[in-house]
Amino acid sequence: MDTHSKVVRALQNLSRDKDLLNLDKLFACDAKRNDWLFKSWEQFTFDFTKQLVSKEILTGLLELAESRKLKNRISGLIAGKPVNTSEDRPALHTALRMPKSKSLVVNQTNVVADVHGSLERVKGIVDKIHSGQWRGYSGKPITDIVNIGVGGSDLGPFMVTNALKDFQADWKNHLDFHFVSSMDGTQIFKLLETLNPETCLFIISSKSFTTIDTFYNANTAMEWMLGACPDKSLVVKQHFIGVSASPDKMNEWGIAADNQLLFWDWVGGRFSLWSAIGLPIALSVGMDNFEALLSGAHEMDKQFATAPFEDNIPVLLGLIGVWNATFLNINAHTVLPYDGRLQFLPNYLTQLEMESNGKAVTMDGKKVEYKTCPILWGDIGPNAQHAFYQLLHQGTQKVSCDFIAPINRYHDTSNGAGTDEFLIKQHKLSLANCLAQSRVLAFGNKAVSDDENLPAHKFYNGNQPSTTILMDELNPYTLGSLIALYEHKVFVMASIWGINPFDQWGVELGKVIAGELLDAIQGDPPAKNLDISTQTLLDTIKNKA
Repeated sequence: MDTHSKVVRALQNLSRDKDLLNLDKLFACDAKRNDWLFKSWEQFTFDFTKQLVSKEILTGLLELAESRKLKNRISGLIAGKPVNTSEDRPALHTALRMPKSKSLVVNQTNVVADVHGSLERVKGIVDKIHSGQWRGYSGKPITDIVNIGVGGSDLGPFMVTNALKDFQADWKNHLDFHFVSSMDGTQIFKLLETLNPETCLFIISSKSFTTIDTFYNANTAMEWMLGACPDKSLVVKQHFIGVSASPDKMNEWGIAADNQLLFWDWVGGRFSLWSAIGLPIALSVGMDNFEALLSGAHEMDKQFATAPFEDNIPVLLGLIGVWNATFLNINAHTVLPYDGRLQFLPNYLTQLEMESNGKAVTMDGKKVEYKTCPILWGDIGPNAQHAFYQLLHQGTQKVSCDFIAPINRYHDTSNGAGTDEFLIKQHKLSLANCLAQSRVLAFGNKAVSDDENLPAHKFYNGNQPSTTILMDELNPYTLGSLIALYEHKVFVMASIWGINPFDQWGVELGKVIAGELLDAIQGDPPAKNLDISTQTLLDTIKNKA
């Protein structure tokens, strides 16, 4: 039996030890639990004490990382090795946030220089729009930015722009931001009713610049613009920007050369907000804040690349994630931010984790014989308390949780309405709820009482594992660090499972079949060899359309 198999066998044995998997006993037996499961890094505090891990389990997980040569995998990722094995290319999202003074040569190209060249292009566009120099076809300055994308080209910029609304500066007085991703036209139909074509700027974001969802929306936007100004060359020049890794496709669609922003095939969509895909973020918060976002991510990259594994936050988060999903069969994970600005973080992480690690085949083509990525969802904590916490506290499912909260809020601002003191109190109430929920999930009724005579419907089981992540405050720098943390968590888990987190072949077949069925719905040609269910649905649509 090889070393990896021995480590796995030992962890499987530990996963059956009920005394090791009871938070009451783990806390009771280890008075110094905080010493090795509380971690501080920069403006963050990480509490892993409420996870179902003992020192023996953590030691086993660190041995598991060593058996999978995780250190070499991390080095390969950072150095630009072809870690995306099915597509034979690197995954260099870490290079997108390297300082200009750094150099990283991959395939005889200094990718850092290319990245900063692209960022300079972004900055030029941002400056031109913020200053009012970028004008629409009638000579009026731009007032509305519409980002058209899907997946990573939408979720990342959308999440960050909403999270950092407090950092929108004076130019917010004349810029509003909108995001369109739905292929059914609902979003763009409703949005266009509210906009003035003279002052709209559309950003078409697509790595391939062929994504059908994006281009149906883009074509609808173009037709709407041409209804106001029939001069297509003028409309395209003044009202459309393209962001893509495919300049030929941008040219084909008609994007003016000066309005094209490039990134590279080694930037995965769900890892792309740090690139020119982040143009809406830079327009919203300004280049200084966008660069702070990149800087925060880069510092987390350094922590990931250099810290010993027992103090390496992404490694610990990833190893504990593997322990829960694979060894404890906890097949659900929820992310619970206690700050309304992070409302869309769970949606973003759903794609990041489930599209990356929702795999059942290893990198060498073998079928996976163990559980990989859990189902992930989440919501703002106070909202979730009135929605699905019932299942967390008294349901029959094991669910692991991440609680996320900034310690300080409203402490250095004034809204001029004399309500600052009350807003600070509200934030403290939110923090109290965050701590209370993690405590009750861990210890159940014992968190408040040892009364065992409660009626069954009032009993809280406890023993639900969770991690609490506190940041001093939410700002561009800390948000960048937080997002990079979860990116690296995904990579750690994939490395342990032996899967490739950087492809997404699972989304391709549905696109192919959708194209065939679209032809069938439109009547040319008729669909062939369909199952009876799909054929009946297709017939129903055609008969009633």
